[in-house]
Amino acid sequence: MNMPRPLIPQVMTTPPTAFPARIRGPLLKLCLGAGTLGLALHVFAADPAPVPPATTTPAATATAGAAATPAAPKAGAQFDWSKVPPVTAPSRPGMFVIAPSGPGYYSLWDVVTGNERKAPPVSPNAPYALMTNPAFEIDYRYMEKPGYEPDLFDPIKRIHMGEDFLLSFGGSFWYRYMRESDARLTNTSDNYHLIRSRFHADFWYQDKVRIFAEFLDARSFGQALAPAATDVNRTDMLNLFADIKLANIKDGPAYLRVGRQELLYGSQRLISTLDWVNTRRTFQGVKAFWRTPTFDLDAFWVRPMITERNQFDNWDTKQEFFGLWGTYKPMKGHLVDMYFLSLDDNRHRALGRNGILGDSITHTLGGRLAGDYNQFLYELEGMYQFGQYSNQDISAFAVASGAGYHFKGAPMNPQAWLRYDFASGDNNANDGRRNTFNQLFPFGNYYLGWIDRVGRQNIHDFNAQINLHPQPWATFTAQYHRFYLANKQDFLYNAAGAATLRDATGQAGSYVGDEIDFRFNIHVDRHQDILVGYSKLFAGNFLKATAPGVSPDLFYVQYNMRF
Repeated sequence: MNMPRPLIPQVMTTPPTAFPARIRGPLLKLCLGAGTLGLALHVFAADPAPVPPATTTPAATATAGAAATPAAPKAGAQFDWSKVPPVTAPSRPGMFVIAPSGPGYYSLWDVVTGNERKAPPVSPNAPYALMTNPAFEIDYRYMEKPGYEPDLFDPIKRIHMGEDFLLSFGGSFWYRYMRESDARLTNTSDNYHLIRSRFHADFWYQDKVRIFAEFLDARSFGQALAPAATDVNRTDMLNLFADIKLANIKDGPAYLRVGRQELLYGSQRLISTLDWVNTRRTFQGVKAFWRTPTFDLDAFWVRPMITERNQFDNWDTKQEFFGLWGTYKPMKGHLVDMYFLSLDDNRHRALGRNGILGDSITHTLGGRLAGDYNQFLYELEGMYQFGQYSNQDISAFAVASGAGYHFKGAPMNPQAWLRYDFASGDNNANDGRRNTFNQLFPFGNYYLGWIDRVGRQNIHDFNAQINLHPQPWATFTAQYHRFYLANKQDFLYNAAGAATLRDATGQAGSYVGDEIDFRFNIHVDRHQDILVGYSKLFAGNFLKATAPGVSPDLFYVQYNMRF
């Protein structure tokens, strides 16, 4: 297999003075802010609070048992491998789910074999077909503890090569059947198949140096419409990076990561690996990160990867994405996210005042609270954007809020959420101000419907969700959305952030429509899941006027196998 062009030299050969003048100032401020926040976190971390549990939504995280306290090192070993790698547990997303606990059958295979467990089993993967956390964050450290439950693929995991080296392999395969009517707001029906294969190798020298490589092959068959950019990527690298340990600071290690890497932060409203699509999302660049029991702190500079179906992907040299992200975990079940992000887009695609095309730079300042208390569930996130969009000043914002309740002890472990999401829009393209929110690199489907017709831009979304576990191995989720344009002169934007439909006069109104989404997941065993889903978008006045006769629906069946 031909290998891509070297990654590390591409990242490291850009001197600080080579950054465009308009981002050099914000970048220096970002570095100063990183130092200040790092000092503050250093002080706070002196008195660590309890670590939050890993009971979060199956779409984003692994089973709680996988994050258990590492065991003591094996007898005779000179290096304690029970803490390598220093896994980052994914943050709770919005509408998070608290998984079942207590005695029961936790997979369909448990039912077949009559294996009733006293508690959820230790497992590196979430009991769900969609899992957004990267492969390099999957936690197999439980294998350092004697007495763990053996598995067929153990021989390729955590292979100790002497006392100082560790090698591990893994991967996944999925197949999905999709049946769409009125696909992409056209009058076309589409029935097609998606296949994705991934394979990774992970090599460590103690906890000082890591090299991680992950192969990806994504293909589509039988589509009536041209495959989307996220459907096909043949024979490529999803991740290819090196980690170098910088130091131990207070209660945790600090690392520098260089190369191609997936990013996932917070609620995933702004930065996600986007596991729903066939290709996943990845970047290339540099990230420094520090992990402690109560604080995580990241600073990064990357460029998005451009998917090139029949050749190796390369990074987009016309986009720079850099930021600072901190997560504080003050007590069990609660978290606080704080972040500053900048996207410098020099592709000359920003349509400004009087139809002038230009570049843009968007700064996003935000924060988030999420947690559960006495069976009450809550989340609140606010995001404000400023910067320049061609010849216009940016002033935009978004708010995501939700309250829920966990009916603990009730049959089927029910949980319910009521939510309101808002992202601003623009009503005048010639007033010198850009008010449309930029959703950056989100996991939009999870929040705004799986049909993909609505993105976090120029939208009001009043929504509700119910989660049930008919059995510990079965998960049912139902969602309802009512969508309105935030500004009826602006576009309707899809899940990818592309402008799709608009009535510049505003006479079509703002009522986009109502969407229902149903998903049912069967956890077959620790390696296999089956997901069945159906979604329907009922057209409102705006859709009826701008896309007559269109009322799309989606049915899908997915099989996922991980090893």
